[in-house]
Amino acid sequence: MAEVQYIHASRIYPGNPVPAVNDLNLDIEDGEFMVLVGPSGSGKSTALRMLAGLEDVDEGEVHIDGKDVSTKPPKDRDIAMVFQNYALYPHMSVAENMGFALKLKGVPKAERAAKVREAAKMLDLEQYLDRKPKALSGGQRQRVAMGRAIVREPSVFLMDEPLSNLDAKLRVETRANIAALQARLGTTTIYVTHDQVEAMTMGHRVALLKDGILQQVDTPRNLYDRPGNAFVAGFIGSPAMNLREVDLSNGGAKLGNAVVPLSKEVLDAANAAHLNRIILGVRPESFHVASDASDLALHVNLVEELGADAFVHGTLPGEDELNTQQFVVRFDGRVPPRVGETITFQIRTGEEHAFNPETGERLR
Repeated sequence: MAEVQYIHASRIYPGNPVPAVNDLNLDIEDGEFMVLVGPSGSGKSTALRMLAGLEDVDEGEVHIDGKDVSTKPPKDRDIAMVFQNYALYPHMSVAENMGFALKLKGVPKAERAAKVREAAKMLDLEQYLDRKPKALSGGQRQRVAMGRAIVREPSVFLMDEPLSNLDAKLRVETRANIAALQARLGTTTIYVTHDQVEAMTMGHRVALLKDGILQQVDTPRNLYDRPGNAFVAGFIGSPAMNLREVDLSNGGAKLGNAVVPLSKEVLDAANAAHLNRIILGVRPESFHVASDASDLALHVNLVEELGADAFVHGTLPGEDELNTQQFVVRFDGRVPPRVGETITFQIRTGEEHAFNPETGERLR
């Protein structure tokens, strides 16, 4: 086990002046499960590959257990990597695949077999040890790839979108297994995904990147409750937070046909920044139905019924249904409104979020 540090680390590809990873500073604690998440092209996989030694560190340093490994070859970094495509040898059995790295290191056959059996038991692969990869399902192959990493007993596990080739049900099952396995082993793990649901359900902490720049690193709960900027607010959460750039008015923010009250801290921060407009954010679950004519009105364009919940998509007064991003409100799935209706609701006090429209940064 080991601590990992990115210290002003950058990766700049030849011919492209914009860094793929730009001045990354990130401390990962011993035994921590850290998830790197972000949209395609955000630099998360590049950051992982810099740590693995598969990409150069053009500026700054990468440390494992307090030692600069920026110029060391991958084999000298004491890491094990699990890839998206499993990378299993098709002519080898499961046992041979899992023990191959140990064989290359000269580990005796009996010790190698014992380590493979131990990992196979941990991953429920004991009955498949003599099979070839082609005789396994996608989920089983992924467990073999995990087992190959486990038997090496590395200081750090690196996982690059390992679940993206699995179907939805198997993804849910496997991510729970990976999280439980990491908790059992206690090995420092860095996990890359583009799926924010994976990030929120698996990581002790989550680091969100955009365009190679770290936006925020925090626990899943804090990222959800107090996003540091409008990008984080819109990325974390499913469905995403509703974001609108609105005028400040009468101690609040003008949203549709209503004024949403804002706290003194937000208003003071807006005044200090000389703002007359803000980006207002409200999560779909932060509403309750109301009937007063002065409450916020929503014209219903689509209802997604998901059993216990229903997500209502609509437009606010003055918005164009075709050219405006839909406003989403969560309802009780047993009593959803109908398409074409206009519903009224209120935002729960203290559940609104406010951001600077010029910088995107949180106002409180």
